[in-house]
Amino acid sequence: MDRIAVLIPCYNEARTIGKVVSDFRAVLPEAAVYVYDNNSTDGTAEIAAAAGAIVRHEYQQGKGNVIRRMFREIDAECYVMTDGDDTYPAESAPEMVRLVLERQADMVVGDRLSSTYYEENKRPFHNLGNRIVRGSINALFHSEIKDIMTGYRAFSLNFVKTFPVLSRGFEIETEMSIHAIDKNMAVQNVVIDYRDRPEGSVSKLSTFSDGFRVLRTILRLFRTYRPLRYFGLIALLLAAVSLAFFIPVLIDFMRTGKVDRFPTLIVCGFAVIAAIQSLFTGLMLQNMVQKNRQDFEMRLLAVRRETASRSTDAPDPD
Repeated sequence: MDRIAVLIPCYNEARTIGKVVSDFRAVLPEAAVYVYDNNSTDGTAEIAAAAGAIVRHEYQQGKGNVIRRMFREIDAECYVMTDGDDTYPAESAPEMVRLVLERQADMVVGDRLSSTYYEENKRPFHNLGNRIVRGSINALFHSEIKDIMTGYRAFSLNFVKTFPVLSRGFEIETEMSIHAIDKNMAVQNVVIDYRDRPEGSVSKLSTFSDGFRVLRTILRLFRTYRPLRYFGLIALLLAAVSLAFFIPVLIDFMRTGKVDRFPTLIVCGFAVIAAIQSLFTGLMLQNMVQKNRQDFEMRLLAVRRETASRSTDAPDPD
């Protein structure tokens, strides 16, 4: 098991990967630097290997698929994940590692948005998207994560070995953040200086298609992790609509003693039934979420036992 592992998912980053590997090897000389190449065609893997990285391959396209492979294959006490585009400063890594190893943080977020991101980033829709995603998640999940979409993070062994990677693309960072919030993991924020991609380096992120995919992921995870709130809001909306249409019918009945709009009354009744069904769906799913959290705590204990067992069985270096 490595003490510190630097994880760099890469796709066509020949322009910058050599510098990124060298920078992280300089600031974390005790770390193993892993580059996982995701079908690059520009020689990224060869350049990374020449710079001293351990190069492996993931042939299923997508950042989420690469991270799934990394988390399965690598065992370490602390993981540092960064991008291969040289936008994140390696100098912040020691502080992030310290928070994991000494302060028992499960996830440390490299916060770009509190420093230079809005000045350095030249894509205005990315700026707006980051604000929307951060505001949405912090409002829906009552969290205080400063940068949801950052690709610069540090993790504990507990986080990596208990995180179910479901996303295939760039929405993986959103999934990580919500998982940490839901499972009450220790999250820290470290402000970092962001720099835009150097000349000749091209972003793989599609502003609109990936942005909509992230927002869809937020809604899906809100339904999964907060089912009572999700279905409760639907129930409240249905009940409000039903009441709005029922009040005029009730007023007419009280004035004339007759119900002239039976179709409206019937629709109101069905809407109330749907609201009740939605509420009870949320209640049942909330019980399942609670059971999942209990199982997760037991899984954490199992990870700790497995780690202790591997440490005990490891050969003495002397």
